[in-house]
Formats: sequence, structure tokens, C-alpha cells
Amino acid sequence: MDLVTGSVVRALSGRDKGGFFAVISAGERELMLCDGKRRTLERPKRKNIIHVAPTKTVLSEQQMTTNAAVRKALSTFIHREEFACQNRTSLK
Repeated sequence: MDLVTGSVVRALSGRDKGGFFAVISAGERELMLCDGKRRTLERPKRKNIIHVAPTKTVLSEQQMTTNAAVRKALSTFIHREEFACQNRTSLK
């Protein structure tokens, strides 16, 4: 899958493992990522492309204008993950 500006990815390694990020820019081997809170649009995180897993979602330009808009767009992924974890633990 080709990563473009606005793609939503999940970190597979590092301190931010499991977190969801929006791609600000994509190079050949590196991505610039933001989550709108710890990693803002003004101070993105540089991450190797092999350390992320792409999702099928691409954020619109409106969702990428401010940090608050990015946080709001990514919140659906975070809540989905929390819900999935709750369901897994209740099955045991």
C-alpha cells in the first residue's frame, strides 16, 4: 500500500508502539508522523517506514489543518482499539 499525506498508520516499534499517527510527508524510507498531542504538526516524529503498519484510512485535508482536527480524526482508532481490548479480556 502506498503511503501518502494523510494516511493513518500504527507504530509497530519504539516508545510509541501501538499508537496511531497521521502521515505528514512520506519519503523513500522515512515518514514524518503526527498525532496532534505529543507529536504536533509543528514538531512531527520521523519514523522508518518498516516500523509502521498502514491502515486503509486516509484523512482529508480539512482533518490535517490543526492539531485538534488530527486528534479528533485519530480518536476513532484509539476508541476502537480500547473496545477491542475490553472484548478480548472479557472472553477469558
